[in-house]
Amino acid sequence: MSFNINDTRADFPILSQKVNGKPLVYFDNGATSQKPQVVIDAISNYYQEINANIHRGVHTLSQLATDAYEESRKKIQTHINAEFDHEVIFTSGTTQSINLVTNGFASLLQEGDEVMVSALEHHSNIVPWQMLCERTGATLKVIPMNEKGELIMADYDKLLSDKTRIVAVNHISNALGTVNPIKYMIDKAHEAGAAILIDGAQAVPHLKPDVQALDCDFYAFSGHKMCGPTGTGILYGKEDWLNKLPPYQGGGEMIKEVTFEKTTYADLPHKFEAGTPHIAGGIVLGTAIDYMNSVGFDNIQQQENELLAYGTARLLEIEGLKIYGTAKEKTSVISFNIEGIHPYDIGTIIDKLGIAVRTGHHCAQPIMNFFKIPGTIRASFSFYNTKEEIDIFVEAVKKAQQMLS
Repeated sequence: MSFNINDTRADFPILSQKVNGKPLVYFDNGATSQKPQVVIDAISNYYQEINANIHRGVHTLSQLATDAYEESRKKIQTHINAEFDHEVIFTSGTTQSINLVTNGFASLLQEGDEVMVSALEHHSNIVPWQMLCERTGATLKVIPMNEKGELIMADYDKLLSDKTRIVAVNHISNALGTVNPIKYMIDKAHEAGAAILIDGAQAVPHLKPDVQALDCDFYAFSGHKMCGPTGTGILYGKEDWLNKLPPYQGGGEMIKEVTFEKTTYADLPHKFEAGTPHIAGGIVLGTAIDYMNSVGFDNIQQQENELLAYGTARLLEIEGLKIYGTAKEKTSVISFNIEGIHPYDIGTIIDKLGIAVRTGHHCAQPIMNFFKIPGTIRASFSFYNTKEEIDIFVEAVKKAQQMLS
């Protein structure tokens, strides 16, 4: 499948605008991706043509909206290679997906059980598990990392025990770009008799996860990081596990029958989809996945790997610059600092030059504590970025360094 960067960039109207009088250079893709015109149009088309509530109405618009929503579920099932479409649960994002699982595990854990996360996690894959441990008396264990930003697998093996009930680890670190060896971790967790949840929020913009090949029990991700709308997300769960977990919320849609004496719950996936969902978002997430597949994930990975290599080399030309996260397996994220300068100050100056990056702890404070720093400047590249943009970015960073030194 051919890839033309100019044609691809033309799909994204926001990339042609100016910020502070300068052409926009958008390097904050780890926070959210930009949206192609086909996604923007699909949102508008839904509200113009088939806006109605789903699963409940016998009228034509409701049927059309329901069909479109469920067709999107099937697209997502195919994309991640889930065995059944009812293993695909629509959520508001990765955070809700993880909280859905932690809420369910509250009924399965007891004092003395162990829950494991890693030192590389986003707060959304730490705090819900801490809350779960506080509720149940379970103990939270942490897989340590090394100076390269890689998890230490020998320590992971030692931490696993017959007390481990669930492991929660990200596929790719949002703060450092490290790609974790999740297939190994999944297999080891299962050998110990534990379930495992993969936070795929930072992975799905770069690759297609095959949940059956991985054999993970849960896989969570957000739509807005892969060219889809905000407020959309997916929880994949193996059928057996989803049947074990109680509903996350009560209300409409998730019930089979309600009386004042007793309520019975709907079958999967509706058991976990209480209330009116983000219908347009769910439908258009399918559109975004279609778009990314039309670009081709091989093309996406090739383009982003080239940007990572080029960006790393160019930034290391800058005296006093240190990159955090030098794992052998890494995606297109570069986190760095310049000696003696606060990352926020550099981020503020280069914003005036039209460049969008993220500064701070990136909702990963334990990583920053490990490196004994307040935060980093994070440049996160997508397939629609270019080497020319990296050159503009590097010159802007040099200018900021001169101004702040």
